[in-house]
Amino acid sequence: MPEGHTIHRLAREHGARFSGTAVSVSSPQGRFAEGAALLDGRILERTDAYGKHLFLGFTEQRWLHVHLGLYGTWTFGSLPAPVPRGALRCRVAGNGSYADLRGATACELVTPVEKSLIEARLGPDPLRRRPDPEPAWARLSRSRTAIGQLLMDQGVVAGVGNVYRAEVLFRARLSPFRAGQTVGRPEFDAMWSDLGSVMRAGLRSGRIVTTLPPHRSRTGRVRQEDAHYVYRRAGQPCRACGTPVATQVMAGRNLFWCPSCQAG
Repeated sequence: MPEGHTIHRLAREHGARFSGTAVSVSSPQGRFAEGAALLDGRILERTDAYGKHLFLGFTEQRWLHVHLGLYGTWTFGSLPAPVPRGALRCRVAGNGSYADLRGATACELVTPVEKSLIEARLGPDPLRRRPDPEPAWARLSRSRTAIGQLLMDQGVVAGVGNVYRAEVLFRARLSPFRAGQTVGRPEFDAMWSDLGSVMRAGLRSGRIVTTLPPHRSRTGRVRQEDAHYVYRRAGQPCRACGTPVATQVMAGRNLFWCPSCQAG
C-alpha cells in the first residue's frame, strides 16, 4: 500500500497539472459515473492529502476523495489520452494532461463536512504543516498494544505503512513488541522527529531511503538493496550488529526487526 509521502506527492502532481483548470472527469469503467458527471467541467481549485487519503477540491466545494488501498494507482500523461482500457475508474483531463485512476479502494464525492469527518478519524500526519503529535502520544501512552501494531493504526499516526514502521523503530532502537504505554516521552519525541525527517525525505525524492551513508555498500545514488535497515531483509545480517534480521506477521503485515538492536 502506498505510504503517506506518495499521497502527498500525488496531491502535488495533480495540483501542478490541473490546478485552476476546468477539467473533464469521466469514469470509463462506470463505477464512478455519477460522481464524475457532477465534477465534469468544473475547475480544480486545490488539492489536499492527509495520511493515505487524497482529496481533490473542485468548485462549489465538491471534493473527490481517493484512497488507493493495496492495489490503487494513478498514472499521468500528456494529451491526447489513450483509449480507455480495463477497469479505469476515473479519468481527469485538461491543460494538456490526463490522470487515470485504477484499483482504488475508495473513489467518491464527499462534502466538506464529510472530508472533515474522515480527517477527524485519523491521527496526526507528520507531513502536514505544523503537525501536532499530542493526539498520537495520548493514544500510544495509554495503550497496552505493541508499538509495532500501533504505528500501523491510522488513528494513531496517519500515513505510516509497513516500511516506515519497520525502519523508524529500528532507527530508534525500539522493540516493536513493547507496549505503547512503556515508551517514555523522550523516546516518543525522538521517534516522532525522526519519522517526520524520513517521511519528508521520501516526499522530496519519491522513494523511502532510511539508511545512513556508513551503512551502505557504496557511495553515490542509493541502490534499492542499500535503502533500508531491516525492511524485507529477513535472514540478512543487521547493518549495525550483524544479527540476522527477523520477521513475523504483525497487524496483518510482515514485520521486520533486529532481535539484538531492538531487544527488550
